[in-house]
Amino acid sequence: MKRLFEVDPWKLITHKLEPTEKRLQESLTAIGNGFMGMRGNFEESYSGDHHLGTYFAGVWYPDKTRVGWWKNGYPDYFGKVINGINFAGVALKVNETEIDLAKIPYEDFYLELDMATGILQRNYTVTVAGAKVRFSFQRFLSIVKQELAAIKITAEVLTGTATIEMTSRLDGDVTNEDSNYDEHFWEEIAGGQEAEFDYLTVRTIPNNFGIDRFTVTAAMKHNAAGKFTKEALKVSESFTWQLVAGESCELIKTVLVVTSRDVPQSEHVATIAALYKECGHDYEALKTEQIAAWKERWRQADVEISGDAEAQQGIRFNLFQLFATYYGEDSRLNVGPKGFTGEKYGGATYWDTEAYIIPMYLSVAQPSVTKKLLEYRLNQLSGAHINAQRQGLKGALYPMVTFTGVECHNEWEITFEELHRNGAIIHAIHNYTTYTGDESYRLGEGLPVIVEVARFWADRVHYSKIKACYMIHGVTGPNEYENNVNNNWYTNYMARWILRYASESVKLAKDNQLKVTPEELSQWQEIADNMYLPEDDKRGIFVQHDTFLDKDLMPVSELDPSERPLNQHWSWDKILRSCFIKQADVLQAMYFFPENFNQGEKERNFDFYEPMTVHESSLSPCVHAIIAAELGREEKAVEMYKRTARLDLDNYNNDTEDGLHITSMSGSWLAIVRGFAGMRTSAGLSFAPFCPADWSGYRFRVNYRERLLDVRVTSDTMTLTLESGAPLALTVFDQEIDLQDTVTLML
Repeated sequence: MKRLFEVDPWKLITHKLEPTEKRLQESLTAIGNGFMGMRGNFEESYSGDHHLGTYFAGVWYPDKTRVGWWKNGYPDYFGKVINGINFAGVALKVNETEIDLAKIPYEDFYLELDMATGILQRNYTVTVAGAKVRFSFQRFLSIVKQELAAIKITAEVLTGTATIEMTSRLDGDVTNEDSNYDEHFWEEIAGGQEAEFDYLTVRTIPNNFGIDRFTVTAAMKHNAAGKFTKEALKVSESFTWQLVAGESCELIKTVLVVTSRDVPQSEHVATIAALYKECGHDYEALKTEQIAAWKERWRQADVEISGDAEAQQGIRFNLFQLFATYYGEDSRLNVGPKGFTGEKYGGATYWDTEAYIIPMYLSVAQPSVTKKLLEYRLNQLSGAHINAQRQGLKGALYPMVTFTGVECHNEWEITFEELHRNGAIIHAIHNYTTYTGDESYRLGEGLPVIVEVARFWADRVHYSKIKACYMIHGVTGPNEYENNVNNNWYTNYMARWILRYASESVKLAKDNQLKVTPEELSQWQEIADNMYLPEDDKRGIFVQHDTFLDKDLMPVSELDPSERPLNQHWSWDKILRSCFIKQADVLQAMYFFPENFNQGEKERNFDFYEPMTVHESSLSPCVHAIIAAELGREEKAVEMYKRTARLDLDNYNNDTEDGLHITSMSGSWLAIVRGFAGMRTSAGLSFAPFCPADWSGYRFRVNYRERLLDVRVTSDTMTLTLESGAPLALTVFDQEIDLQDTVTLML
């Protein structure tokens, strides 16, 4: 565990710069607005080890790296997010000495990310050539005007005299950390000065896969006139002040970015000119808008925890980073595992969104936000058809990793064995339907997705004559520490559920435009009724896959702590032969469908699998927290909550320097709301709450079927307030409540 920042309910604060942890600091202080984002890099030059990263939503490149090129069905390319124009850079000089904290002494260092407002600020003091100067930095990415970034830098001379030079840049000469031989992905199209702003236009280099090339234009405007310079892939403007003690100077830099995803390249400069007229250049006014917009988001989504400052900081940090990544702005976008904070996982879309993000967004945002995530998959159905066809199968196979709907990951055991992601896609539709009570998407736009995924499963199974049942061989379950197994219980369970859900949906639909025949419905039913689900009668458990019980079974507690995380110490061969579980697998179904399993089944499976789970996937702890809470294992539930809430803040898995675990951040919210508060929505709204022993209480709000509910839980009471909307019938434990205003119940 590594903690860089002080514990504060609304902020990340540190008074020291740790050079060996600079990448971790940059990840934790990343900011975004759904359209673009950036790591917490310094504006000024920094020559020490760090990871400079700026990313634009939906802008990517089909990397020519192709592993397994000789295997039929392999993806043509590996899709990856690419580092974009660094628009925040401002080089600083004092008396001709460059300010670089990796090289020169400094004092009074302070760094703060305000999660209430999305504003990142920093300051420090340097003494150079007899002048003592205090530098202050402040920046934000606007959630009001998505194309806008605003930066303010102040230099105050405390003693002596100083020539202060600031050189503001737009720099397209950037590379990815994992690029081949420092390959550059950008070529310059244009750059120069307009009447009021400087601009740089770049385009992705050609590719051999027919993927549209992206064009990005960034522009910058300042509060003063400077000296303009043009270089290859760069434009800059320099400003100079002569100051004495007690005097200060200020540079305000407003940046606008447009991409060819929204605006044709020929219209970029004109669009930016119009946006500057609309936005203005008043930093304080833009900042005021930003603060108000974030206040409204927090009004609806904040979780308040009393009695545990670490837990409070953790949940707010996670919510902040999620909202900075995605807030339903664009149905062409999704939530990447690293968001705008790094390049690992290629910046693409995984099943994480449907399994973990949607359940939270249903409650903390309007239904339209979640619906855009469903539409994202609907719009990519044709790509899912391609994925199935490449395997010689019918129907739709949604990708494990994608930007377009076509699979773009190059590890076979992930790409074409981790088929369970098809289940999460359909469960998201089910979740949306039961939560909102609106069947129209399921039986309308979403029906082709449901049917085509069912057709895939019906073709992917095979019939075992020996056991007289249907099986699914050669898969990887959610536990990626086992590959190419037969009859992964979770995968088989989800396939069976989808076949039944698809049959039900087709029968409920008003028409049959998808031409599902009675024979096809009969086939789905036959497979579902005879699906093989491995069990162990002696232990009373569902078996993770056919040969799992043949392994040398032992608890994680018997491992030498110095060998963890396993993926950083063991060979992949050793991991695959072990019994240790990366993340919830069998338990994943109990998280998705708690109503489908009885108390005994949950207890036996939890007690068997949890001790062997190393939680080296960020997606794992929240599932265990939710099930532990339901089983009354309050201590374990709180332990798992702490792990998911502070996974990045405390760097549990020693990998946050690569970027934050964005898609698992909803797990902290789920652990509180679905775990501690016991909220369920599959059959109407219900709660079964408890308050952790170390907390004095917690509070959250949920949107549910056009109502806004305020929920407060203490050690002995639960208070429900209907803040808006019509009266609502709900259940707390076994007590039916007709909520019209405020009700307080004793626990």
